[in-house]
Amino acid sequence: MIVTTTPSVQGKRITRYLGLVTGEAILGANIFRDMFAAVRDIVGGRSAAYERELGRAREIALEDMEEWAEELGANAIVGVDIDYESFGQTNGMMMVSISGTAVHVEDDSSD
Repeated sequence: MIVTTTPSVQGKRITRYLGLVTGEAILGANIFRDMFAAVRDIVGGRSAAYERELGRAREIALEDMEEWAEELGANAIVGVDIDYESFGQTNGMMMVSISGTAVHVEDDSSD
């Protein structure tokens, strides 16, 4: 499956637009990770625990979107957009949502 943020795929011609596809992942942050991340925020640096969780959520959302596109008969997804949100009473939940347009592409015969 070709997945791109651009509206087209270089060297390919879009033959069918199959519709909007999305994927979402919501993960709760562990209280101990939250505590260590808060300490890290105070002293500076990156929070590896949160980076891993965001990466995991992004992969889950991407897999969901690709599965939906495959069900529609797509072999590519164009115009992909990824959004990140935190929410909950103490912002303890993280959400990654991904959307794009499922398409069928073929090699561009004019190349």
